[in-house]
Amino acid sequence: MPQTLTPPAPTDGAQPEIDPKVIEDCRLLNEAIQQELGKVIVGQKGVISEILISILTRSHALLVGVPGLAKTLLISTLADTLHLSFRRIQFTPDLMPSDITGTEVIHHDPVTNEKQFKFHPGPLFSNIVLADEINRTPPKTQAAMLEAMQERRVTVGGVTRDLPVPFFVLATQNPLEQEGTYPLPEAQLDRFMFLIHVGYPSAEEELEVMKRGTGAKSQKPQAVLDGEAILRMQETVKALPVADHVFHYALKIVRATRPKEEGALPDCERYLAFGAGPRASLSLIMAAKAHALLNGQLYVGCADVAAVAPSILRHRIAVNFSAQSEGITSDEIISRVLKAIPQHER
Repeated sequence: MPQTLTPPAPTDGAQPEIDPKVIEDCRLLNEAIQQELGKVIVGQKGVISEILISILTRSHALLVGVPGLAKTLLISTLADTLHLSFRRIQFTPDLMPSDITGTEVIHHDPVTNEKQFKFHPGPLFSNIVLADEINRTPPKTQAAMLEAMQERRVTVGGVTRDLPVPFFVLATQNPLEQEGTYPLPEAQLDRFMFLIHVGYPSAEEELEVMKRGTGAKSQKPQAVLDGEAILRMQETVKALPVADHVFHYALKIVRATRPKEEGALPDCERYLAFGAGPRASLSLIMAAKAHALLNGQLYVGCADVAAVAPSILRHRIAVNFSAQSEGITSDEIISRVLKAIPQHER
């Protein structure tokens, strides 16, 4: 049965105090989800944690990797552990915006013999939406996701309709070097809190994949978390306190990536065309809160910010020609930034 949580009690508009038991419940639920996913998915614990963080912060995640790394299987299996509605959209070159948002069709009433438009909702009207191979559809269709991801609503035929709560887009993307791919617009990339690199498994993990994939037995994960519990965990994330020195640490990281701005790192001035914006600052703090919560912490530390920084920043900075000619990636720049800015834990 899906588990539920007791939300923190509000106190006259002030930030509620966090019950340590709620923090421990969140940690145990994280372990339960990881255990259920482990019945199907081998390894990828870091990827799973970052997806859970995006869910707990009401955000979206984009998984990037070559075909065959179980990106789609991971997301669909995660949906099985959450007692939520789930729809998969397979993005193809001929996909139209109305195939995603829904459309109005003429409906004939046999009683009154009248014809009227009736809205047929698209697959976006689900709690979890898997946008599979999102970069294999043209930009016009990709843009149809923007309003849904930011405003959590869609407008069709001049009528705006709210999407279900909670609502998450978990997308997969193939490397842009492959045939038949279209780059995502920067505005849409920025809607994703995380850009998660899915790498190859280790030798031991790949051996386990081979044994499971060729064996007769298969396990199905059980739902351990429902929508109500997720909403309460989201409120707990918001209430988790953050010290000023952690805010300043996150601020220094983001501002260090902005060329020609005060506080910019010399490597960023040399190798970046542009740096991360204010949304990155917000995402760093919110993701750090969720990271601390999933690890059973009552506080947020600089280490939590550093842990989530690569996946939050890598799609929000752009390397210039100098970096490309020297083989320097955005991940290398982020690594240099994190090394240059010291953590001051208190």
